[in-house]
Amino acid sequence: MQGKSEQRAGLLSGASAYVMWGLVPLFWPLLEPSGAVEILAHRMVWSLGVVGVALLVLRRWSWIGVLLRDPRRLGLIAVAAAVITVNWGVYIWAVNNGQVVEASLGYFINPLVTIAIGVLLLGERLRTAQWIAVATGAAAVLVLAVGYGRPPWISLVLAFSFATYGLAKKKVGMGGLESLAAETAVLFVPALGYLLWLGGTGDSTFTVGGADHAVLLAATGLVTAIPLVAFGAAAIRVPLSTLGLLQYLAPVFQFGLGIAYFHEEMPPERWAGFALVWVALSLLTWDALRTARRNRGAAIRLAAVAAAAGVTAAPPEPGTADADARRSGGQSPGAQTSGAQTSGAQTSGAQARGAQTSGTRVRGAAATDAPAPGPAPVAAPGTPDAAAERPSRG
Repeated sequence: MQGKSEQRAGLLSGASAYVMWGLVPLFWPLLEPSGAVEILAHRMVWSLGVVGVALLVLRRWSWIGVLLRDPRRLGLIAVAAAVITVNWGVYIWAVNNGQVVEASLGYFINPLVTIAIGVLLLGERLRTAQWIAVATGAAAVLVLAVGYGRPPWISLVLAFSFATYGLAKKKVGMGGLESLAAETAVLFVPALGYLLWLGGTGDSTFTVGGADHAVLLAATGLVTAIPLVAFGAAAIRVPLSTLGLLQYLAPVFQFGLGIAYFHEEMPPERWAGFALVWVALSLLTWDALRTARRNRGAAIRLAAVAAAAGVTAAPPEPGTADADARRSGGQSPGAQTSGAQTSGAQTSGAQARGAQTSGTRVRGAAATDAPAPGPAPVAAPGTPDAAAERPSRG
């Protein structure tokens, strides 16, 4: 009962996180007349304050010393900070310039880009269904490019920056709050310097926009951190494959807002491009779930066979015919059978371990194939990466 309750709480937390990321386009226009860069700088500064308070309450500080002594991980944190800056900045600009639908496309195609990066940079091998899905996604981009009269650059920048962010986060291997704190710490000084410069030139809206506007700018830290906390609660309670399916809630809500609330145009060629993307994602999801189910079943069967063989191969007690045969220097048929069964158990155990390893790989693939934002991942506008708490989207 407690397990079901925990899983229900995890599903609720995960759905809440992705719905919040899906509805965040409603928030950024409230910050006008602030420009995208000023909003981004406030988001960096206030996010560090929020996660710093959270870490202080949780007393999670030991990771700082470990990180500072590891130049490689520091470099990866700097890369993650740089690409999430691009991702956040482009997303805010797109929303406040009437490009919510194209921004949502970036998070729809993010799983396909993540798979492509896995093949090109990590040497991963794809199944046939995955190749078909990636090819369908590429065709969708071409259709949209023809429809727009240009490549859908907003979508591509968001998808590639978020996929790169997820890769960096995966290699860093830190929790969501810790990694966000480290990334915003890297960004804090230049962001604060930019805000002070705006104030000095009289172009800052924080001091001249009134108290309500200042509160909204400060709330960017909460808008970033609250979904992240909800995602973290979900990540420890539900499988990554489930999170991968939930991650599609974010771009679905963004797409719906773009059409129904912001009244953006959807000519036939744009519908055709989105339809191809959805076909590709449906194929990825089906393939990931089917493969995960098949490997999980195989692992369970092999483990059961190995366990049964191990019981049969238990050493004979003193006084049995097998023991007498060994004492006399011979070997009874029972001993030969036990030896064969023991060998079989070892082989089955190895197979079970192989199946379990395969299952692990499939589950990882499912997280990529299916969010955030994928299901891959890492990820939603401004979230952690799925394997190590998916990256932040939006």
